[in-house]
Amino acid sequence: MGIERIAVVGGGTMGNGIAHVAAQHGKSVRLVDVSSEVLERAVATIAKNLDRQVRKEVLDEAARDATLERIETVNDLEAGAVGVDLVVEAVPEKAELKYSIFETLDRVADEHAILASNTSSISITEIAARTRRPERVIGMHFMNPGQLMKLVEVIRGLATSDDTTAATVALSEQLGKTPVEVNDFPGFVSNRVLMPMINEAVFALMEGVAEPEAIDTVMKLGMNHPMGPLALADLIGLDTCLNILEVLHRELGDDRYRPCPLLRKYVAAGWLGRKAGHGFYVYD
Repeated sequence: MGIERIAVVGGGTMGNGIAHVAAQHGKSVRLVDVSSEVLERAVATIAKNLDRQVRKEVLDEAARDATLERIETVNDLEAGAVGVDLVVEAVPEKAELKYSIFETLDRVADEHAILASNTSSISITEIAARTRRPERVIGMHFMNPGQLMKLVEVIRGLATSDDTTAATVALSEQLGKTPVEVNDFPGFVSNRVLMPMINEAVFALMEGVAEPEAIDTVMKLGMNHPMGPLALADLIGLDTCLNILEVLHRELGDDRYRPCPLLRKYVAAGWLGRKAGHGFYVYD
């Protein structure tokens, strides 16, 4: 099936990035969030990022304007999920919240619609079990920032059909992404490998091995990483990192995924990284 109309549920960092890239590649996009303020900020962020693309001559002004015209905002989930070919859920990494949203989506979305989750760690099989269409539920994990990063992890649940997977892979390619199929396992590939590295960097900081700048410099210059693990954690959001580590620790039962106490302390303090202006670094 062809996917031309897309609803993105959640107007935060990932949601606005997914909406941006879909609209830029000619799709009709409905951005859904219960908060009108979040939607206003999301559209402003998309416009700012499009302007940056114009300055870099990635897009011309006509393409920028056309992209914005393809995005509408809706602050009602039930209304927003009707009449689209695909719904991509991009809300915070909390299982019960996602389960509730998928129960609603299953009830109101068109029968043919694919229901995708941008989850970075939660089981697609468990999400799909909350619906009557598990064969049409799939993971579509974009990397942050969604409008720039090339990778999309495509995660099949136990019941996901071949047709659903093929349509999701085809859409990812249409959006200029590189889709990689992975199995439904806690953290999939990206976060099963990434989060222990970030967590160990936080332990190194907590134990006084080195300061944040030194830890990140070692990983950038010594391991050829484009960004150090602590700066990357700030970009992802420390609350998101903590949520993913908790899923890994709980589902795999292995203490190597135990979240560092310093990470918990920062999240409790509201030091969530770039989006809060303070994480392992301070931001303007």
